[in-house]
Amino acid sequence: MSLPLTPTQTVGPYLSLGLPWPDGPDVVPDGTPGAVLVGGTVVDGTGALVPDALVETWQADPDGRFDHPDDPRGAAKSTVEGFRGFGRCPTDDEGRWWIRTVLPGALPDEVPHGSDARSAEAPHVNVSVFARGLLDRVVTRIYFPEHADAHATDPLLAAVPEARRHTLVAVAEGPGRYRFDIRLRGEGETVFLAL
Repeated sequence: MSLPLTPTQTVGPYLSLGLPWPDGPDVVPDGTPGAVLVGGTVVDGTGALVPDALVETWQADPDGRFDHPDDPRGAAKSTVEGFRGFGRCPTDDEGRWWIRTVLPGALPDEVPHGSDARSAEAPHVNVSVFARGLLDRVVTRIYFPEHADAHATDPLLAAVPEARRHTLVAVAEGPGRYRFDIRLRGEGETVFLAL
């Protein structure tokens, strides 16, 4: 039986053409007080840089609120002027990507659908990666080194083997700059989450 191709399979190396985003990698405007740059490279299973991937990010603002009406606490304007919460950046010829954003706040404890309360989530940025050779996007998170105390109680990090947790934590490279390399396979592979 022959199945039709899905859009994910046909978009191939044309992700930056097929999925443009007008604000690109700017989650906050240039010049925003407290803005940081987060970026790195996308590397495939052979260790080669991926020059035609697309990295998407979605995050809460510094108060732990999403710029979306479906935020569980209700819609509210961010205290950061121009905060969008969403960024999209194609990799360049050397497999590099970056976003301009602000450090997110922790997500509060909540009781989802009447179940037991869960721990607050440490500040993080949600990341989706689209690249040739992937039949669907892969999803991960970026945590930040200055929130190490919150990492200890984050429910997702607690579910990741301790020896692999470092693949989810960005490396500070100086004031306002963080490096987060995404390894699709192989040694040091980034931990990816089930959708």
